[in-house]
Amino acid sequence: MSIKILHIDSNHPILWAQLEEAGFENHADFKSSKEEIEAKIQDYNGIVIRSRFKIDKTFLDKATNLQFIARVGAGLESIDCEYAEAKGIHLIAAPEGNRNAVAEHSLGVILSLFNNLNQADAEIKSGQWNRESNRGHELDGKTVGIIGYGNMGKAFAKKLRGFDVDVLFHDILENVGDENAKQVSLKELQQKADVLSLHLPWTPETDKMVDTNFINAFSKPFWIINTSRGKNIVTADLVSAMKSKKVLGAGLDVLEYEKLSFETLFQDKNTPEAFQYLLEAKNVLLTPHIAGWTFESHERLAQVIVNKIKTLYGDEANER
Repeated sequence: MSIKILHIDSNHPILWAQLEEAGFENHADFKSSKEEIEAKIQDYNGIVIRSRFKIDKTFLDKATNLQFIARVGAGLESIDCEYAEAKGIHLIAAPEGNRNAVAEHSLGVILSLFNNLNQADAEIKSGQWNRESNRGHELDGKTVGIIGYGNMGKAFAKKLRGFDVDVLFHDILENVGDENAKQVSLKELQQKADVLSLHLPWTPETDKMVDTNFINAFSKPFWIINTSRGKNIVTADLVSAMKSKKVLGAGLDVLEYEKLSFETLFQDKNTPEAFQYLLEAKNVLLTPHIAGWTFESHERLAQVIVNKIKTLYGDEANER
């Protein structure tokens, strides 16, 4: 018998093709409900997902033959990781696959905010020619603070090497610095940063981390970029800080109102007051969770997952 893999979400075709070539047996189901998938998941040894639904204890208890879960993305928050690992299930992710895309996006957002590019473009298209109100800021001479120095944070710091900036980072792990950034305490980062860029997973420790107290701990007014997870920021507190000019501008690729699948924002009829402010503010740049969503990363993510599955189970697939 071959190793049977169920693909719950669509991905780049090289993932399917290369797994098949390596001897794995692929099956796809992109439409069935979670309950319908659970009814047949015992037949599979592996699943490939993005974020269509949560892989919880109920799902894992029914997946009696599951050896691995591969998520084509950076984070694993849609999986009950502790329970899965207790069952001996390997968890595979691909943060290497879209780190460059996230880094480039983060840099683009900063430069756009500093130079009012989106605002100026919209004004010209509406017939306005405003030079003084669109006078910008230069990144050179600023201090950029990064929180979270894993794949994404390190890639972003590398992109900043061409600028005359000080790059500091804070991470819960010690001694993870490199030639591109200096590791500091959170307190020192908050004292010195002109720009804050978040590159964090969504965990109980980072949930609602950026709140009023966190923001007020910064010594200077600052810009904030978030390409990590929306629920790491309390939007209402961010808006309050923007109104008081403590936060000078925000580039948000993720929002706390997103659904778990990241495919939709929210279906509520009433738009939250804080979100309405973001929609109307000229110093806010919003994108729909696309920082890591390039054509190149689409293929690279799939390739990373293929390589990791083959490394773990390739010999077993060939033997079967």
